[in-house]
Amino acid sequence: MLRFLFDEPPREATGCLEETLRLMEEFGSLVSKRIAAGQDADHRLRKYEIWTLGLRSALDELEQSSYAASHYKQKIRLVSVQQMSPEERLNYSRYVYYDKNGFIRVFSLLDKLGTLLNELLDMRTEKVKAHFSYFTVLRNMRERKAHPELTWKLNDVKEKYKEATNRLRKRRNTEIHYMNSEMHDDLIQSHRMYGEEAKLENIEQQAIDLSDGVTLAMESMRLSFQYGCKLMRN
Repeated sequence: MLRFLFDEPPREATGCLEETLRLMEEFGSLVSKRIAAGQDADHRLRKYEIWTLGLRSALDELEQSSYAASHYKQKIRLVSVQQMSPEERLNYSRYVYYDKNGFIRVFSLLDKLGTLLNELLDMRTEKVKAHFSYFTVLRNMRERKAHPELTWKLNDVKEKYKEATNRLRKRRNTEIHYMNSEMHDDLIQSHRMYGEEAKLENIEQQAIDLSDGVTLAMESMRLSFQYGCKLMRN
């Protein structure tokens, strides 16, 4: 969708992305067959079908945002906005836009996945917490020792990217509840270096964190839909 911004052809999915999309398609097909066979009296399968389509779009949007952010990041050479030419400042603004879009979408996608898992696995997390996140669902799965074949794989992925996730969560919460995350960085610097020119936030670390966040989301989806396919086949 966004490759045209860089005069590139549309994306060809490979690796984990390709496998995740394939499993989502397989899961959707298995659900559709059950619906066609009259096995959806309570319309739960129809919800799974719609939610899967939504998750596919969300994954595509996240990958595209991350890709665009990485491209605009490569065009940034200077260490402060004040030193930038108008063109580089525009590229920096574009980087901020897509990076911000990316780290917000990491948690949005995971929470959509949590909603699907909560229903698919009958976890009833809403009885523990009315407004729950993916991580609340996963904690509920651990505490109840439910679906261990999936639970511990998802937990291992969560732990692997825990530090990056914590930094992304902090930036997401700042952006949504407090102020623009990049301006928050400027505010911190203004206290530490009062009267000096503020440097750019650590965009190298931000890029690594966003990449890890995308991998966390993608791998969590791959494992979840792999397990979902197994459930539907049985």
